Amino acid sequence: MNEIKQVSGRAVVVRGHDIDTDRIVPARYLKEITFNRMGEYPFFDERYDADGNPVEHPFNEARFQGAEVLLVNRNFGCGSSREHAPQALYRWGIKAVVGESFGPIFAGSSVLLGLPTVTASPEDIGKLMTLVESDPEVELTVDLDARKIRLPDGTDIDIDISEGHRNALTTGSWDSTALLLNNMAEVDKTAEKLPYIKDFAGPAPL
Repeated sequence: MNEIKQVSGRAVVVRGHDIDTDRIVPARYLKEITFNRMGEYPFFDERYDADGNPVEHPFNEARFQGAEVLLVNRNFGCGSSREHAPQALYRWGIKAVVGESFGPIFAGSSVLLGLPTVTASPEDIGKLMTLVESDPEVELTVDLDARKIRLPDGTDIDIDISEGHRNALTTGSWDSTALLLNNMAEVDKTAEKLPYIKDFAGPAPL
């Protein structure tokens, strides 16, 4: 089981309230058959002009490349329920999102990827954003067990996360595939009791 109790890494700052899932990943990229290329698309329409040339955006800045913690403001991930939004962020390299608040469906879709979405006060988010923008090399540790963000200078910042999401992440139960594989004996027992599996003879001959 893949237990996620802490996430440590450098951060990237994306400022703004009510950034919806259509801004996180434009609708035209929902046509992808798999999620494999989703890491190319986060904030695509804000990162490139109509001719495909990169424009000023934190995800384009060299100083933020390799960041694993995303700092955002209020109501991040609102709007439609597309799971492509957290997939795009996760596949770009984000392993935790820290914000003032989140769209509930976005937060739920994120936990299914093992991507924590934790909240902090607007004041603390502002301090973190200013710190990271002034020193992109600073490393943050998001501690789900302690409900703290730990800074290199020994400072702690209080964070919050729903108990259901925290429990799923820290116990590894967020990973439904691993959970299923680790309990195959029980799956087989259940399958033996199901007549439409146990006694299934296949289609009748023509």
